[in-house]
Order: sequence, then structure tokens, then C-alpha cells
Amino acid sequence: MPTLADVAKKANVSKMTVSRVINHPEQVTDELKELVFSAMAELDYRPNIAAKALVSNRSQIIKLFILEEIDTTEPYYMNLLMGITKCIGKAHYSLQLVTNDAFDVGSCDGYIITGVREKDFDWIDRLEKPVVLFGENRFGYDYVDSDNHYGTAKATQYALDNGYQTIVYIGIDEDEPFELSRENGYLSIMKDQDLPSKILRFPNHSTMAENYLTENWQDFQEKTCFICSSDRLALGIVRGITKEKGRIPDDFGVIGFDGVFLDQISSPKLTTVKQDIVRMGEVCGEMLLKKITEKGESQGYRRFFPELILRETTC
Repeated sequence: MPTLADVAKKANVSKMTVSRVINHPEQVTDELKELVFSAMAELDYRPNIAAKALVSNRSQIIKLFILEEIDTTEPYYMNLLMGITKCIGKAHYSLQLVTNDAFDVGSCDGYIITGVREKDFDWIDRLEKPVVLFGENRFGYDYVDSDNHYGTAKATQYALDNGYQTIVYIGIDEDEPFELSRENGYLSIMKDQDLPSKILRFPNHSTMAENYLTENWQDFQEKTCFICSSDRLALGIVRGITKEKGRIPDDFGVIGFDGVFLDQISSPKLTTVKQDIVRMGEVCGEMLLKKITEKGESQGYRRFFPELILRETTC
């Protein structure tokens, strides 16, 4: 079996350097990590994770809590999982998924929590290990998220610049920071342009948005664009317009929000505000690992600008 000394010799570095790359990769350069990891791969060297955990008094486990119905958000969370595991795997951590219906058993070194609602902060406040939230919050917790205000503001301005005269916002029926930020992004542009706003809110199910549109079709004039708080809601709006023989994108435009798979299976393909979910998952992992190393020191927040992806549902 190859040893740590063998790796050090192969990479032409000290054993201490190899140990630092394995145990504290955030403290070394990418070039040095690549050198040591290449030597480890060539020698098929595998660190003794159990021994490492025993020495450091850590479990080498991070728990991901998903506190909302996965059936209304998939495959969104698959991308988040990919990003988190890509990051923490390099630091020899395992990820344990805990859903809303599961009970938190066993030890861990920290938590990444997503789908948080205001009622959840009572028990989150009692957690004794470091916490990072995926999603903005108003309680001072470290978090990673898209700049939701920016995303819907950009979509709204694009719709106005491309000839749509009425802009309707289709929101998720949640009084939560991410939704309020998206709604305010829309409102800020409408106010700047001195235009009337119209906001409709639904649970995050495409059928509800579709049914409302078909039942109230007479209320929507041509040259209307729907800015939606999720791709799922946008798909419902597209289906409703199609059912009523509305012409997309000439007379009716639709813009979603997320850009994770659903936008690509829509027919016509959906214009959307795309979030970099994989990268945000990586940063959740990076932030939590740093917080664990620094014994719970606050890491602040990271917000990413989403990208407006133009497809077939807008002019």
C-alpha cells in the first residue's frame, strides 16, 4: 500500500505539504493541489478518512436539509447536490441528505439548509454546528443565492425594450425574501417607466397558472409579456396561451426563472433567467468548510447575477 511519504516523494514535496493538501486544501494553491492529487492518483493512494476524522474530532459529514417539497423543485436540487458534492468531496467530506420528512440522526460537522421558511428559524437557531443557507434571509445567517431583484428587473426591462406594452408578474405565493426580491425587481422597472403593474401569485404548480389564464383569458390583451418567478409557473402560462390560440412570441411573451432543464423541454423553448445552481452549490460547500475550519466565524453572503437566456417565448 502506498504511504503519505510515497506521495510526497512522487510529487517532490514534503510530507507536511501533502498532509496540508489533504486536510486543509483551502490553504494551498491550486497548482500545489493539482501536483499532489496527481501523485495520489498515480500511486492509487487513499487517505485514511476514519483516522483523519478521529484525530480532528470531526465526523467528515455535512448535512443538506431540503425543507420544501422536492416534487415542485426537481431537477433544481440535483444541480445543487452536484455543486455541493463536487466541493466537499475534495475535502474528503460526505454529504447526508435530510428531507423535510426525515429525522436528523447522527453527528455532522455542519449544515447546508435550503427551502427555509420563517417558521424554521426557531429550530435552526438551536443548531450547535456551523450553518450556511442556500437562499437569502433576513435573520443574519450566512447564505448563497442569486441576485433575485436583478434577475426579474433585467427580464422586465428586456420585455419593454422589445415591444411588449403590458407586463404581468406571475409570482410564487410565498412571503419569503427570494420571492419578495423577485417581485421588487419587476416593480422597480415598472415604477421607473411610470407604468401600471399587475401581480398574480400562485403556488409553484404549472397547472394553477394555466387554469387561471384560460379562465380569465379575456383580461389579457395582445402585446403582453408574463414575467414568471419560476420556470414551472412559466410552463403553465405557455400552455394556457397555446390552449387559447394566442401567438407566442409575437402577441404574448413569457419569461421564466431558474434555467434548470424545464426551460429546455418547453415547446416553444422558454426564455428564462438562468441561475448558476451548480456553482452556487460549490460556494455553499466552500463557505461551510471555511466556517468549520474557522470554528463558526461568520462568512457573510454571496450573491450571483443570473443570466437572461433568450429562446422562443420572447421576441
